[in-house]
Amino acid sequence: KGLSTIAAEVKDLAGKAKNKKLQPSDWEGNTFSISNLGMFGVDEFTAIINPPDSCILAVGGIKKVAAFREDGSVYPVNIMKVTLSADHRVVDGAAAATFLQTFKGYLENPFSMLI
Repeated sequence: KGLSTIAAEVKDLAGKAKNKKLQPSDWEGNTFSISNLGMFGVDEFTAIINPPDSCILAVGGIKKVAAFREDGSVYPVNIMKVTLSADHRVVDGAAAATFLQTFKGYLENPFSMLI
């Protein structure tokens, strides 16, 4: 799916959730889930895979921390920790790691999703 299709589907599902109109068919049949506890101040956690999913991405909150340049000077950066749980009967660990590398790249350079 393209980014615009996903965005439209998310908007539709968020509206259904807000109006308490979500049906089991709206969330069944997926293979990948995302669990976000960052909005509750959780920095990182490990999410448990819900069968029949093959993976779940745990998303923590964004935190400003100090980073150091090579010359020793300090500058602020935003850090968000994510953890991917993958069922290795379905997903090879190397493929899961590649997914996380790609995900990190998109977060660090969101405009690359539009290419």
